[in-house]
Amino acid sequence: MREISKHCLLYTEMIVAHALTHCQREDQIKKIKRLDRLIGFSSCEKPISLQVGGDDPLLLAEAARLATRWQYDEINLNVGCPSNNVQKGHFGACLMAESAHVARCVNAMVQETHIPVTVKHRIGIDHKDSYEQLLKFIDQVASAGANRFSIHARKAWLSGLDPKENRMVPPLNHSIVRRLKNDRPHLLIELNGGITNLIDCQNALSWADGVMVGRKVYENPLYWKELDRLLFNDQTTSDTRPSAILFRLYPYAKRWYETGGRIWPIARHIVHLVQGIQGARRWRRWFTEVASNYSASPQLFLHAAIQLEDAGY
Repeated sequence: MREISKHCLLYTEMIVAHALTHCQREDQIKKIKRLDRLIGFSSCEKPISLQVGGDDPLLLAEAARLATRWQYDEINLNVGCPSNNVQKGHFGACLMAESAHVARCVNAMVQETHIPVTVKHRIGIDHKDSYEQLLKFIDQVASAGANRFSIHARKAWLSGLDPKENRMVPPLNHSIVRRLKNDRPHLLIELNGGITNLIDCQNALSWADGVMVGRKVYENPLYWKELDRLLFNDQTTSDTRPSAILFRLYPYAKRWYETGGRIWPIARHIVHLVQGIQGARRWRRWFTEVASNYSASPQLFLHAAIQLEDAGY
């Protein structure tokens, strides 16, 4: 995505704060760089946000210190994930019922870093979904020092729906987020959920401070090649053909490979780069078969790029 947009903020997957602390201790004891594998990134990926999950203020404070040390641009606390495993760990969306505790967690993080501490959450959970309850949550967490709120404009059902259903079944309610921005104009409010194209983004940015897009970017990354020009007024152009992007990714993959990383963790996310082009299914099948092999090397990126270039892509 950084090869497609120079300006959008990228997020890591949600990483549990306890795992960060555990890996850091193992690194110190065994001298194994597991923490680098967990939160390491290349400078070419910035700006980037470290997204964490947890409910222990001390562990989250340590996560904030790590985010600062590793030079992330922000740290984001996930209070929106409704999965059963996350609930068992007592973090994610279930914490929306405990706004005072979330505020303590955020405050602990704010005290340990100079980078923005942001929060991602839903508009409500289960039957705790009134506007007054959402406003109370926002006000308490904002007073603790949260810099921005990324709001998935759906409530979450903590039982009865799986995570995929929780992204689709509860109805979208962008008007609630817009009302919140009107009532709290001094807060930075970012809209998430149901944003599928650049027109949706432009419409939302007429009143929201930001827009978060996840699945639609992942499923068709090249659709967003006009993002910088339309949303950031950056008229410079770069070659966004799939072959050109793969050529530029080769040095990135090579650096990862030379530190002991396998190619598959990078390659498996690239298959959607050919969305919509002729022969995409055949190319994906070949690319996946080769990339998933334990012996795959960075040369795969060059071979794949040459294939696409020869086909006119």
